[in-house]
Amino acid sequence: MHEDVIVVGAGPVGLMLAAELRLAGVSPLILERLAEPAPQRKSRGVGPLAFEALQRRGLGERLAAHQPERTAEKARDHGSEKNHFAWIHKIDPSPRDEPDRRGALVWQPDLEAVLAEYAAELGIPVLRGHTVTAITQDDAAVTVTAETAGGRCERTAAYVVGCDGGRSTIRKLAGFDFPGTPPLMTARQARVEITDPDALPPSGRTAAGMLIHGPGMIGVFDFSPDQEEPHGPLTREELQASVRRVAGVDVTVTAMTDTSRFTDNARQVTTYRKGRVLLAGDAAHVHSPNGGQGLNLGLIDAVNLGWKLAAEIRGQAPPGLLDSYTAERHPAGAAVLHNTRAQSALMLPGPHTDALRDIVSDLMDIPEVNRYFGRMLGGLATRYSFPYTPPHAHPLIGRLCPDLTCVVTTGDGELRSARLSRFTITGPFVLLVPAGHPAIAAAAGWRDRLKVVPAAAIDHDQLSAALIRPDGAVAWASAPGRPCDIALMRTALHTWLGAPAASRPPGAAVV
Repeated sequence: MHEDVIVVGAGPVGLMLAAELRLAGVSPLILERLAEPAPQRKSRGVGPLAFEALQRRGLGERLAAHQPERTAEKARDHGSEKNHFAWIHKIDPSPRDEPDRRGALVWQPDLEAVLAEYAAELGIPVLRGHTVTAITQDDAAVTVTAETAGGRCERTAAYVVGCDGGRSTIRKLAGFDFPGTPPLMTARQARVEITDPDALPPSGRTAAGMLIHGPGMIGVFDFSPDQEEPHGPLTREELQASVRRVAGVDVTVTAMTDTSRFTDNARQVTTYRKGRVLLAGDAAHVHSPNGGQGLNLGLIDAVNLGWKLAAEIRGQAPPGLLDSYTAERHPAGAAVLHNTRAQSALMLPGPHTDALRDIVSDLMDIPEVNRYFGRMLGGLATRYSFPYTPPHAHPLIGRLCPDLTCVVTTGDGELRSARLSRFTITGPFVLLVPAGHPAIAAAAGWRDRLKVVPAAAIDHDQLSAALIRPDGAVAWASAPGRPCDIALMRTALHTWLGAPAASRPPGAAVV
């Protein structure tokens, strides 16, 4: 059976990628090893970039329902509503200069359920109980072999994307290089009942790592060099031994749920594409989850790749478009590996690290430093390097756009306020310009792939007009009171959409 794209993995990244492909006009199929969605709460939220990507597809309200309860849970478990760097909880979750750009607290199983419902609404098939065992590719297609309860099956697709996690089968079968650094620590955490909670010392750093505990939960960051390499699910005996090494006390765990174990192993593939096989999310990069950056990173991989891969399959991709996926997302992944390694260094036991943590903690009280850490952990510092961008280009070109508020001109000439996300639900390129702007006529040849929104005003002091890609990246922008570089806008359209179609009337869209 031939598909446009086979996505391996039905976690949040795989589901998001499949949805983006469907919106862009191709037919994805998801293969998933597990018979049922995983119940483990691996992540408690998404960062601002991922939340904005979900809002662009109309999913913001579905996620908002989880917020009040998750906020209370975070404060209970972490002892603070603020975000942390290496468990120094001082980072304002809402940037002072962009207060609307914040993440969403939602447990990973709940997020996966929202995305699974969304994928079903789009008619995307998900085949569970399919364990991929082999892939072969040639110049025309990729064949995937999977074992199922009914026996072995083969499916062929134009492309295969591995979204199958840190131990990715697709990455291994396709032979991607995966260099990086080995772990310094192993973290173990669970919801627990223990018979002797008073035996635990207060939460904090110890001579062997870090202990965090609260009502019904315990977490251990174990830097002990003599611990055995873990295999299989976390057991009570393993957790008790880790508490003993880190805290120096014996506790008895009588019940345990929501278990997880992770290390700070940090690795990244050298390229996100090998022929007709691509990787996204943890399949392409693994790192410590400190700072809560993994889902933010993976979901933005998915939205960056989706429209590009779809254009390639439809035969509408300009040269080099698909390779821009690695060019743009590899640096973003490397930046997360860099800061999570720094967090592990700041968590190492010992008086030298204690002194460094004190200094970093003091620096985080400086507003600009606090903002720096917040933007770094939220991915807001991400800026793609576009080939056509001149040295003194508009500062928002290459950055991921917030959910702007615009004053738009309606068909009857009235003005009304609207969010950018109102116009992005189907995944188009969007050109925000005032009615009658010369950019509308200049973009006429791309109107079959472009939505023009007549924005009389944009609630951003650096924008009077903008071209926004389906993944939210600002491809071109113009500042108020400055000359509008129409030639640069046309270059951007050529770069991302290819040659224009036959000339057509340049009238603005009615919204």
